[in-house]
Amino acid sequence: MTDTQITLDAHALQALLSGDPDALRILAQSMLQKTLEAQMDDHLGAQRHERSDERIGHRNGHYERKLTTRVGQLTLRVPRDREGTFSTALFERYSRSERALVSTLVEMVVCGVSTRRVTTITQKLCGKEFSKSTISRYTLELDELVEAWRNRPLEQDFPFLLVDAIHLKVRQDTRVESMALMIAVGVGEDGIRRILGCELGHSECFQSWLGFFRSFVERGLSGVDLVVSDAHEGLFKAARKVLGGAVWQRCQTHFRRNVSDAAPKRHQDAIHAGLDAILKADDIEEARAALSETLEELEGKCDKALECLERGWEDACAVLSWPAKYRRRLRTTNMVERLNGELRRRDRVIRIYPNAASAIRLMGAQLVEHDEKWETNGKYLDMLEYQEWRASRQTSEVTQAAAE
Repeated sequence: MTDTQITLDAHALQALLSGDPDALRILAQSMLQKTLEAQMDDHLGAQRHERSDERIGHRNGHYERKLTTRVGQLTLRVPRDREGTFSTALFERYSRSERALVSTLVEMVVCGVSTRRVTTITQKLCGKEFSKSTISRYTLELDELVEAWRNRPLEQDFPFLLVDAIHLKVRQDTRVESMALMIAVGVGEDGIRRILGCELGHSECFQSWLGFFRSFVERGLSGVDLVVSDAHEGLFKAARKVLGGAVWQRCQTHFRRNVSDAAPKRHQDAIHAGLDAILKADDIEEARAALSETLEELEGKCDKALECLERGWEDACAVLSWPAKYRRRLRTTNMVERLNGELRRRDRVIRIYPNAASAIRLMGAQLVEHDEKWETNGKYLDMLEYQEWRASRQTSEVTQAAAE
C-alpha cells in the first residue's frame, strides 16, 4: 500500500481549537473519509483524474454509509469503482468492538441496572440509542465471530508464548464473582505476533491454567521454546505439565517488584542497583557474579528481599541463554500488559458483567480487533537468527548425546 499523508482541514481544526463539543466527531469523519479515498487510490493504482500506466480501473461515484462510534454517528461517502471490486474492512474493524460494548450494556438492563443509566452511557459512547432487535443481531454476530476466532486452528509453530490474566467482576446467579480472563500471545516462526486466544476461569488456579494450555495444544500449538509469565504458581505448574519442553522466563518487571516490595525503604536504591546489574548482564555467568556481589553487600540488611532475589533470579535470567537481539522483548510480559491496559479501559465502563458470556463477548471482540491490527503490522521479530541459533543448539545436543 502506498504511504498516505492525511491532514486536518481548516473547519475540523478550528472546531477542535474552539472547544466545540462536536469537534471530535468532525475530526473522525474527516480522517476516515480521507482514509477511504486513499484506499481507493491504492486499489486503482492512481489518484483521481491522474493519467498513469499503473491505473487498473476507474471511479464510479460514491454511496453513503453511516458509522456509529463513541464520538457520535459519522456519515461517510464510500467510493465505488466501475468494476465493483473495491472493498474496505474499515467499517467492520472500527465498529466491531463498539457493537460488543453496546450489546453488553443493554444486557445490564435485564439484570436490574437502570435503563436510564444504560441509555445515558450508550448515548455518550455511541451517540444514539439502539433497539432490542439491533442488540440481538449484534450479539449473535459477535458470539459467532468471537467463538470462531477462539477456536481457530494454530497452523504454525509459536516459539515464544507470553501469558497473563486480568480480573473481571462477573455476576454468577445471585453473586458477583471475580473471574480471571487468561490471555496468550504468541510470536510465530514468521516473526508476527498473534493473540492466540482467551479463556474465562473462576480463578488463576492450576486447573484453570491447565485447561487453558491444553486447549491450545488441541488447536495445534507446537514448537514452544520459551514461556514468559509472572510467577503465579498455578500458571507455572500448568505450563510445565503441558509444555514441558519449554523454558520458563519469569517476567522481570514482576520480579523486580516482588524483590523491591520485600526490602526496607532505606535499602531499596541498593536493591535496584543490584537488580540492574543482574538482569542487564550479558550472560548467565556475569549475572551470577552480580548476584554474589549484591548478596554480600546487603547481607543482614534486608534478608527477606535477598531471599526472594536468590530464589528467583535464575528464572528471571533464563532469557540470557537466547540471542541478545530477542532479550529486550522477551524478558517481560509488558507486551501483554499493554494489551491488558486497553481491555481495562473498556472494563471500567461495564464494572460488573451480567454473565460470563457478555464478558467473553466484549473482551473477545477487543482481542480480535487487536489481533488483526498486529497481523497487518507485519513482523514483530526477525526470526532468522533465532532459527540458526536453535539449529545450532539441536546439533550440539545430538553430538553431546552421542558422546555420552
